[in-house]
Amino acid sequence: MVPKKIKTQIPKAWRYKVKSYYNSLRINLNSKNLDRLGSYYGTDKFGTHFYTKHYSQHFHKFRSENLKLLEIGVGGYNNPNKGGESLRMWKRYFRHASIFGLDIYDKSNLEEKRIKIYQGSQVDFVFLNRMLKEIGSLDIIIDDGSHLNEHVIETFNFLFEKLNPGGIYVIEDVQTSYWPKFGGCLDRNTSEVTIMTYFKSLVDGLNYAEFIDPKSEPSYFDLNILSMHFYHNMIFIYKGANTEKSNFLINNNYPEKD
Repeated sequence: MVPKKIKTQIPKAWRYKVKSYYNSLRINLNSKNLDRLGSYYGTDKFGTHFYTKHYSQHFHKFRSENLKLLEIGVGGYNNPNKGGESLRMWKRYFRHASIFGLDIYDKSNLEEKRIKIYQGSQVDFVFLNRMLKEIGSLDIIIDDGSHLNEHVIETFNFLFEKLNPGGIYVIEDVQTSYWPKFGGCLDRNTSEVTIMTYFKSLVDGLNYAEFIDPKSEPSYFDLNILSMHFYHNMIFIYKGANTEKSNFLINNNYPEKD
């Protein structure tokens, strides 16, 4: 620690430069560690939630790729100068990525190099189409938006098709499946469509080749969801060609006996 007497003799501009250099060095040394980056930038994906450890597991292989990431929900509510913590974390973690944010409020003040933020609703599909014409196809989509059950499902149904093959779609805060205020339901065995009941219904589609129904036609999701990973309050959906054939059935029926 610099003695107080000496510290006061150092010009303020130099103290700022030294502090900035130290912070930059610290970030660079920890750029591979999402827990530390999350803590440094102050995103609730670390600490308040336990998301960064799961993100590390699924995202580490993409760190050096020139990808496009969209996060729905910038944070800070209606304050134009607050939020963006996770966008800055993603920018540091993905060294060559273009980072895009989407929020219902104007967050353009938080833009910086490699971070572009759009204002609009996650269920305004005319707006989303216009945004995607500018961005192009995406490699990672993270829904940390309204958390309303209806919104989450509608947004997924629209945006998943826009995701590149090999991409990952992430949904955060799925605890709202059980919160009536967000369109959820306290009954875990409900027939109502909540985030969890909807995405659990898509799991069966991974095995569409095993359905004993020759008339069955696989849906877009059956054919393009390669795997799904459920965690506490999180879902990761991998996009890819789900084309493996049954090792027994032929065209969704038992093989004919000789």
